[in-house]
Amino acid sequence: MLSELLQGTDTGAVLIIQDSCSYSGQHLLKSFISAALNKEEAVHVLGFDVSEEELKDGLTASTQRLHFHSAYTDPLGWTNRTAFTVHQFCVEELTHLLKQTSHPKPVTLVIDSLSWILRHVSPPAVCKTLQQLKKGGAVRAVIGLLHADMHQRGTVGSVCHLATSVITVAPGTKGDEAVAKITKRSKSGKVMQDEEIFSIKGDFSVTVVSKTSHAGHRQTEPEEHQTDPTANLTFNIRLSDTEREAKEKLALPFVFSKEKKTALLQSGPGSGRILYEPDANDDYDQEDPDDDLDV
Repeated sequence: MLSELLQGTDTGAVLIIQDSCSYSGQHLLKSFISAALNKEEAVHVLGFDVSEEELKDGLTASTQRLHFHSAYTDPLGWTNRTAFTVHQFCVEELTHLLKQTSHPKPVTLVIDSLSWILRHVSPPAVCKTLQQLKKGGAVRAVIGLLHADMHQRGTVGSVCHLATSVITVAPGTKGDEAVAKITKRSKSGKVMQDEEIFSIKGDFSVTVVSKTSHAGHRQTEPEEHQTDPTANLTFNIRLSDTEREAKEKLALPFVFSKEKKTALLQSGPGSGRILYEPDANDDYDQEDPDDDLDV
């Protein structure tokens, strides 16, 4: 599945690369940038963690379609000299920023550190912007790097729940290998999961070493042995066939047969009626029959 994501993400996709201090996802992020440039796509990068020179270092693909908006030296805009700050992370500012360069097709937006933004912008505002970018059509896809161990679990869960694909990277057993746990949600709502061991070469191409698919498969748990709670009772709570048949034929006292209903409802000779004639002392109001009641 990692190779499929590198070959191309769907329009309106939000892909989150989730890393930690034990393994950095910067190299895998550059692999996605390199793959997009090789497909002749335009890529806009919001740079927080690394400088433009460090990001472009090692990229063999043409970087003419790579536009770097630096927030590396002054992410909070204290000197007013940076091309981008965390406070500009909203759909209006991003749309204006992307329109400064003309491209015939929607571009891919890469955020090299969502953690920088989440530390200074509220998580609901960040999720709202990602959702607007996802549906607004200003970008074809959004790829973001999130340092999961820098945030609370609820914040990470909110951002990852919004994403269409989440890649969680961790170190592998060998020095040049890493483990990617991938969760992908299709438009139909189906969730697919993969766990792959991969390695990244010097040109940032990705090689999948081994793959264990979990999509659509669940391990069947052995059925627990259930004891019979009625095994040691001193009385029998089950009915035999004869007892069950007699129970079904038994007429219940509150169930009237058709003949009994007819007999009860039909008035015969000697049946009485109750007649009421109000006298002069009765305070009876036709408009409000219950007027004499204290209610």
